[in-house]
Amino acid sequence: MTKIPVGILGATGAVGQRFIQLLEDHPWFEVAWLAASERSAGLTYAEAAKWKMNTAIPERIGKMKVVDANPTGAPKLIFAALDAGIAQEIEPRFAAAGHAVITNSSAFRMHPEVPLVIPEVNSDHLPLLENQSWRKQSRGFIVTNPNCSAIGLVMALAPLVQEFGVEKVFVVTMQAISGAGYPGVASWDILGNVVPYIAKEEEKMEAESKKLLGSLVNAHVQDADFAISAQCNRVAVEDGHTESVSVKLRKPATKEQIISAFANFRGKIADLNLPSAPKQPVFYDPAPDRPQPRLDIHRGAGMTTSVGRLRPCNLLDWKFTVLSHNTIRGAAGAAILNAELLKVKGHLD
Repeated sequence: MTKIPVGILGATGAVGQRFIQLLEDHPWFEVAWLAASERSAGLTYAEAAKWKMNTAIPERIGKMKVVDANPTGAPKLIFAALDAGIAQEIEPRFAAAGHAVITNSSAFRMHPEVPLVIPEVNSDHLPLLENQSWRKQSRGFIVTNPNCSAIGLVMALAPLVQEFGVEKVFVVTMQAISGAGYPGVASWDILGNVVPYIAKEEEKMEAESKKLLGSLVNAHVQDADFAISAQCNRVAVEDGHTESVSVKLRKPATKEQIISAFANFRGKIADLNLPSAPKQPVFYDPAPDRPQPRLDIHRGAGMTTSVGRLRPCNLLDWKFTVLSHNTIRGAAGAAILNAELLKVKGHLD
């Protein structure tokens, strides 16, 4: 098949680099356009980017010219890796010009007409995009993927919501420094330390989780009906967000039933054969000391959420540990999977 040309907004940043790495051999998409800040425009990508991935810059990409973030001349499909403030201005400009903007930014996640999507969990929310003014005027639209900590939590909660219902959630995160982008947290602040604050992270986790696990009713998302409290911490780990989760279920469940729900969860896209979709979205590890970022973040090519340490909770019902790769499943990989879903559903035509 002829590959679909794609553009990347914020191509020189950490998530932009991850997009380039993941798209290098993608069977459906091919990077054809790179945009970044004015100081990078006119340079080759190799000159403009301080490359931080563990693979080399693809030779073809390294020779490409970086351009200004202007819709003129850009491909229809755009992956965005922008800071929220910049995204608030630029992403609507591209949508208004007829582009499909698949964004990792938080700017429009809670917009009532913008789908916030994890394909395995709520692919049925995609019809929201038809309500967007951009869609009606130019056929452009915006679709978002969740916060990098919310996505791991929701992937683990989805099987429980499906099988037993969830009434209350308490989560404490230990989040990798790569979640702060590059250069991220100063070494003097993070080495040998835990920083118990990430701006707006707790609010994002709480709000986004309820939208993601909610229902589409009369062209609007009705938030899921459970209480959630999040505490977020930055720790000295390169990649991989770890979360300690306690839940109160609506229906009683045994340990074996919960593990079976995790292991058997395939979600809403199991039959679509999307290239980036992991065969097992949620993996339960029975080892007493797993999952661990150093050992487990690359399960399912970084797209599988790992769960372990399921045990009774004295305050709620059950508690467990969740791990997800924050720049793959929690960022670039999530957006690419959303784009694959949009293609299969005919929204990129």
